[in-house]
Amino acid sequence: AILIILAAVFAPVLTGGVDPLKGSLTEALEAPSKAHIFGTDKLGRDNFSRVLYGASYSLSSVLLLVAVIFAVGTSLGVLAGYFGGKVDTVIMRISDMMISFPGMILAIAIAGILGGSLINAIIALTIVTWTKYARLARSMVLKIKKRDFVEAAVVNGGKPTHILWKHIVPNILPLMIITAASDIGAMMMELAGLSFLGFGSQPPTPEWGLMLNEGRQQLQTAPWLMFFPGLAIFLTVVV
Repeated sequence: AILIILAAVFAPVLTGGVDPLKGSLTEALEAPSKAHIFGTDKLGRDNFSRVLYGASYSLSSVLLLVAVIFAVGTSLGVLAGYFGGKVDTVIMRISDMMISFPGMILAIAIAGILGGSLINAIIALTIVTWTKYARLARSMVLKIKKRDFVEAAVVNGGKPTHILWKHIVPNILPLMIITAASDIGAMMMELAGLSFLGFGSQPPTPEWGLMLNEGRQQLQTAPWLMFFPGLAIFLTVVV
């Protein structure tokens, strides 16, 4: 994982300053060689440069996605668990409704309606994934708010915002962060899947899922166009 992060950070150095967006049609679809160790694509762009720059773009995209899902899901779960009543009912019924649909299928539908872009892909995946964090946060809040130190804070006249920020949120945050960290690999796969289908990042962005989509047309004649981005996704998710 550290090596992948370092590769993303030092991509300009490792690629020797090769522009991942600059191509030469005279060098199109060249097989891996000393000049282009990962080969070139149909526009003559260096595949090695695109894969390394894609690490930075793909990692930053998935971290943004996980952060948005974490913030939305945890916030709604805390509100539902602490205030209960109609607030809890509305949030949980919406959650039940979202869970009743196949997640990826619903994400594709939402992204298709919004249009193909990275931001729209993040919005689509957030809409179908926040329920997991909301339910987990709600269950933890229901347990914590019954503890003596929370009840003592209520008796002493503590305001809801003070109790949430000082007593409840700090106690649920570690587990929520661990859950978010464990979801990075799965979210990268889903985000790359949307890009592969044309609902995520758009050309000429060097994003791994999009590179797979572009390379599938030359799978038989230039398999390296799919092999190296696919290997990058595999190593990132596994590691």
